[in-house]
Amino acid sequence: MGTTASQLAKDSLSEYQSNPFKTRICQVFSTSEDKDGSLTFEDFLDLLSAFSDSATLEIKSHYAFRIFDFDDDGTLDCGDLEKLVNCLTGETEDTRLSSEEMRQLISNILDESDIDKDGTVNLSEFQHVISRSPDFVRFVLLSETF
Repeated sequence: MGTTASQLAKDSLSEYQSNPFKTRICQVFSTSEDKDGSLTFEDFLDLLSAFSDSATLEIKSHYAFRIFDFDDDGTLDCGDLEKLVNCLTGETEDTRLSSEEMRQLISNILDESDIDKDGTVNLSEFQHVISRSPDFVRFVLLSETF
């Protein structure tokens, strides 16, 4: 049944087709012990519920944070942020940032969001940044990005 719900998401949701986080979204919502990103029907319903219009900003930001936390360690570190930027910009020669551009961007992100200055962004810091960023909320969390 897990494959069926995952395939349903992939085949029927046009937003999902072009989402650069589609693999990561399935990994975060999957309850599979195999950690393969397959979704049961219940997982699929949880995914839809978390990003529905009726979901709270707290729920949406929680799942967005988990999606961006590629190594699942509870923080967004330089590695997570680099993967995040690459997902958003694409990883082709034409769109890839140079090493220096990436370093500067990650440094800027941490300067703005790493409140405790430990070199990472935790969920609380992420939610704090979101609360001050109406554009992020409007275009990422409230849109059909997820």
